[in-house]
Amino acid sequence: MVTTRFTEADHDKVTDAVRAAEAKSAGEIVTIVAAKSDSYHDVGLHFAVIAMLLVPIGLGLAPQGLIDWATGLLLGWNAEPTRTQFALWLFVKLALAFLIVRYALAYMPLRMALTPRRTKARRVHRRAVEVFRTSCERKTTGRTGVLIYLSLAERRAQIVADQAIVEKVAADVWVAALAALIDEVRAGRPGDGLAKAVGQVGDVLAPILPPIAHDENELPDRLVEL
Repeated sequence: MVTTRFTEADHDKVTDAVRAAEAKSAGEIVTIVAAKSDSYHDVGLHFAVIAMLLVPIGLGLAPQGLIDWATGLLLGWNAEPTRTQFALWLFVKLALAFLIVRYALAYMPLRMALTPRRTKARRVHRRAVEVFRTSCERKTTGRTGVLIYLSLAERRAQIVADQAIVEKVAADVWVAALAALIDEVRAGRPGDGLAKAVGQVGDVLAPILPPIAHDENELPDRLVEL
């Protein structure tokens, strides 16, 4: 499902980009890559339930001749199914529809392909905020941390910033950096993408958080893979 891999050269490239960007400002940039942001088990469950609910609709729309033919195969020709037999037959159909779709969507690439784009966007954003809170938020003296988060399975990224930056930078300022990152990832150059995003984030931070004397490196410069 996820074919993107970060080589040692990619790690070095990102680390060098972070150090260069942080040299121009008092901001602290963290880069984190995740294989995926969610397992989307609920999506598989929802499709399985929908498939199950479509069974009685399909039976209602099926030609009577087809129903008679199937009944004949199961009970013999000219047989009249009892209410118990019909209920059992319907239950088996419902259960089979649910299980077939549920197990088919256990295959992650298929489940990911059927997951709506908006759902992916929400899950990636939620995960990025969670990662930011554990890795960056309030971990710098001036609350100057920025997280660049890339989720490979969804091919989506988020930039989340700490308070001192949020107060001075509008959220749409990060759009160009995110676009550059995703374009390079899709082209098979994830290291270049992260390095470009880091550089653009550094350009944004430089005028609003100029370097200060004896500035400590409070967050790791290396690329973190979850």
